[in-house]
Amino acid sequence: MFFLWLGLAAIIVIIDQLVKHWVLTNLTLGAGHVLLPHVFSLFYVRNYGAAWSILQGKTWFFYIVTTVASVVIIYLLYRKQHDHILLKLGLSFILGGAIGNFIDRLHLTYVVDMFRLDFINFPIFNVADTFVTVGVVLLFIYLLFFDKDDVKA
Repeated sequence: MFFLWLGLAAIIVIIDQLVKHWVLTNLTLGAGHVLLPHVFSLFYVRNYGAAWSILQGKTWFFYIVTTVASVVIIYLLYRKQHDHILLKLGLSFILGGAIGNFIDRLHLTYVVDMFRLDFINFPIFNVADTFVTVGVVLLFIYLLFFDKDDVKA
């Protein structure tokens, strides 16, 4: 089962990279395309930092954090093979998203972002960001409602 969860992470990386490749070959930097008026657009930007452009130019920091986080997640996926599906899904989603953005930073020195919410002032994001966010939500749900390793004070 361990390889199933790594495979899921790999599929997420492939989807992320295919969407980013499409954006790079079909959209001009800073140009967009409305998909749902006043709701959702494709808008190609380069992100040299994290959300809201924090830590711009600190690529080395992202290399270290992503490498450490990936090793820890792979270890947890291996050790927790028999735990709740929400834990394994959450970890796989986070791993796939982290590696998707890591590939951009290694290959391009920036992350390709393309999804813009037009009804709110929110950072433009990508497929990898979406999976990391959903993965974190799944982990919170798991920890709040399904984790059986409660610490007794």
